[in-house]
Amino acid sequence: MQPNLLILGGTTEATVFAKAAAAVCHNGIVSFAGRVNRIKRQPLPQRVGGFGGVSGLVHFMQTTNVTHVIDATHPFAAQMSRNAVIACAQAHVPLMALTRPPWVARTGDNWTHVPDIQGAVGALDRAACRVMLAVGRIQLQNFVPNHQHFYLLRLVDPPVIAPPFPRCHVVVSRGPFTAENDLNLMQKHRINLLVSKNAGGSGAYAKITAARRLDLPVIMIERPPILKRMETNSVTDVLTWINHIGAERGV
Repeated sequence: MQPNLLILGGTTEATVFAKAAAAVCHNGIVSFAGRVNRIKRQPLPQRVGGFGGVSGLVHFMQTTNVTHVIDATHPFAAQMSRNAVIACAQAHVPLMALTRPPWVARTGDNWTHVPDIQGAVGALDRAACRVMLAVGRIQLQNFVPNHQHFYLLRLVDPPVIAPPFPRCHVVVSRGPFTAENDLNLMQKHRINLLVSKNAGGSGAYAKITAARRLDLPVIMIERPPILKRMETNSVTDVLTWINHIGAERGV
């Protein structure tokens, strides 16, 4: 019997893993939260939308005979990751997280670390400057109190309503990005401060490289805490784990 995987996706890592799983003929489905309109086509069947909390996720796994869950969501999708840990424990379905190593400051970086979005909001309570705000569409409203700044916003989808800032510019683009392009973008808009989540990985790192080259300060938002779980940065490790669990269970 083939494994039947539930891949919690929305990241480059999820797509890479789905390709690897399809290549070895594993069955499965890639699930997206539905927060962006342009979803990248997957090599396995896909679904879009929430599950309805822990109980909904348990019901989904039971009714679709999921044998393994791979959490390859964004490092800041803390609620989904929490629900996955609890639901898998309740449904007795093994869980592995495929994660990105966080970024670490290098020589030449000028980072101010803040624990969360509200910490970043507090750090922007300063004199007006020109900010590249790389936090995603959903978090923009939190920064309304700091309306004194000009904001450069890069979004995956065109905004349905205008961003909540009196002075801003929106760039609609999907990564991965290059350091040269991000450097040019920051220079064009005369950016003098970057606000970024510590997303990790390579797809969004270009802006960090560009900020280093331009000697710009960075407000770095640390990752939210996640419940204890098995995790790895390696697609090969996940495939090995699937085969090992499958052998144990006769899958």
